[in-house]
Amino acid sequence: MNMEEYKILAPCGMLGYGFPKASFQKGMEHKPDAIVVDAGSTDAGPHKLGAGTAIVSKQACKKDLELMITAGAAAGIPVIIGSAGGSGARIHVEWTQSIVMEIVKEHQLSDLNIAVIWADIPHEAVKASLAAGQCEPLNMTVKPLTEERLEATTRIVAQMGHEPIIQALEAGADIIICGRAYDPSPFAAAAIHNGFDPALSYHLGKILECAALCADPGTTKDSMLGILKKDSFIIKPLNDKRKCTTISVAAHTFYEKDHPYLLHGPGLILDLEQCTFTELGDGSVEVRGSRVHETHVYKIKLEGAMRTAYRTFVVAGVRDPLLISRIEEVEELVRQQVQEYYDDISESDYEIRFINYGLNGVMGQLEPTPTPGHELGIVVDVVAKTQELADMICSSARSTFLHYGYEGRKATAGNLAFPFAPSDVPFGAVYEFSVYHLMETRDALEMFTCEFIQGGSR
Repeated sequence: MNMEEYKILAPCGMLGYGFPKASFQKGMEHKPDAIVVDAGSTDAGPHKLGAGTAIVSKQACKKDLELMITAGAAAGIPVIIGSAGGSGARIHVEWTQSIVMEIVKEHQLSDLNIAVIWADIPHEAVKASLAAGQCEPLNMTVKPLTEERLEATTRIVAQMGHEPIIQALEAGADIIICGRAYDPSPFAAAAIHNGFDPALSYHLGKILECAALCADPGTTKDSMLGILKKDSFIIKPLNDKRKCTTISVAAHTFYEKDHPYLLHGPGLILDLEQCTFTELGDGSVEVRGSRVHETHVYKIKLEGAMRTAYRTFVVAGVRDPLLISRIEEVEELVRQQVQEYYDDISESDYEIRFINYGLNGVMGQLEPTPTPGHELGIVVDVVAKTQELADMICSSARSTFLHYGYEGRKATAGNLAFPFAPSDVPFGAVYEFSVYHLMETRDALEMFTCEFIQGGSR
């Protein structure tokens, strides 16, 4: 197939976030060759992976998918979903699959070929890789992956590259539901499958996976069009309220990277040192000079989560200037009083944390200007070994703080104002990344299985 250009429509930066129907329809008027959307992220931490829950609601996901699938079917172009359900594990993929099948049934689209690419990694495979010295932590903050922590990990996924997605396209898939994927991979796969340069394809995918976040004003809740050519690509907004500039697109190129111009992915390094960005005068930007290097060893990023504790928290307000002036001192006295009262419980079984919004709630001890305002928002955060213990300690910390007799207090109660009743919120399980590693693999397809749930190879 010899195409001069390849167009990819990115409806939004996160499936389920929503997008203007007019922008999407304008994108379809450009006759795109594929509709691709990212549905996943670890930005919010490990909870969604560990708990097996989605990032967005079913209703929000279905609303977006319905437009995409019906438009894709009418145009005869593939629809690709990356990191289905948010974290891309089997439970998230099956959740997305059920929504897709609802839409297919309701719109009588039984002639569509639907493929699923699983990204779940068996615990045994990780254990064997560790033993062989072929699995390493991604950075120094990752705790050692002991056998005990591995066994406690609820589920493990790996970020797939473009290769499994191309395999599904080659088999005639009209809709591809990907498990956990390297964010640019679904976009890159569609273009590489049609003969376009991998470097340009991946760089375009890096930008399109967040849709209109590269525009001015930026947002993930609007559609964008990517136009690949043989030696460049164009980023085109689909909403007259937005435009792309050299700064907005170049800035987004640096988004979520630990190096100014090198971006690591499965089996490759995207090199953007020689890129140029040119405004075309119509709100679009053309990009040239992207390069890609294959790595000597093919490595995939693993993500796994384990439950570590349970949480209960309270939100309250403080208005008394005397209490505000010594808030951290009083909070430490409250913590000590709770610990003394429950001296029969090991302090290692729970933790009490006070977050003071309006003082240093965002940056904590790193805050350069900890100057309190006339009021503070206080979060009393308790994590403990069990939910019952978290509830008990939080209740005690809240009541102690509410009535604590700090020096200079004029009233006899009412230190805290609560916006909600009941005040205590049992959050449930708390998770952490137990697996955040790079694992060597023999080839790009080894750990990813493609299965057709409707239709099949043409």
